[in-house]
Amino acid sequence: MDTLRLTRQQVRQVDRLAIERLGIPGIVLMENAGRNAAAAIIDLLSKQCHLAVNQAQVAILCGGGNNAGDGYVIARHLQNRGVSVTVYAFKDPWVLTGDAGVNHHICAHMGVGVCPIATPKQLADQAPNWAKADIVVDALLGTGFTGAVRPDLAGVIQTCNDLSGPKIVAVDVPSGLDCNTGQPSNATIKADLTVTFVAVKTGFVADEALSYIGEVIVADIGTPPQLIEQVMAADPG
Repeated sequence: MDTLRLTRQQVRQVDRLAIERLGIPGIVLMENAGRNAAAAIIDLLSKQCHLAVNQAQVAILCGGGNNAGDGYVIARHLQNRGVSVTVYAFKDPWVLTGDAGVNHHICAHMGVGVCPIATPKQLADQAPNWAKADIVVDALLGTGFTGAVRPDLAGVIQTCNDLSGPKIVAVDVPSGLDCNTGQPSNATIKADLTVTFVAVKTGFVADEALSYIGEVIVADIGTPPQLIEQVMAADPG
């Protein structure tokens, strides 16, 4: 695993400085993250699932905030490559704001399939479709998560973990895992692959995290290495 490790506070600082000091719009950082995560998923489909893109089905589980925004970017890029993609939205996508809202709107204009899920019955009705997918992407909760997963999302995570067929890919961090400590919560995604952004998170090396993160790939989002070094020097964590 990459020896460079950052806390959630350090990652946020890298993002903030990239936006404020370098003038990189946040939506560009999100685009880079989602595009590179989609590339990692394509690679997984080829090397482990042994599928061409036009044979593959991917289900993307989106919550709210920037982690969901990453999920919508991933959906766009996978569809552009010929993958059959469906987004399952656990927050009404039409109320998303900022960069996540922009990327949902792009998906809507592109005709990406988005299935809102707001009740346990809807979850039960749609879960069989996840079981038929080759990959399920976890874009529910991001690095800001601490504490306990609320009951409705805990049910989603448990349903995902109960799947026996698809590979599970976590975006940035498995939902329910504290990225600083590596401690799982009351419900935590068990990923086969975690595509994390900027750097490995400090909690990923904890013994308790190892059964949740799976293989870890660090995806570039366009932040210069010097910026990361400056943040680490100012805040050693």
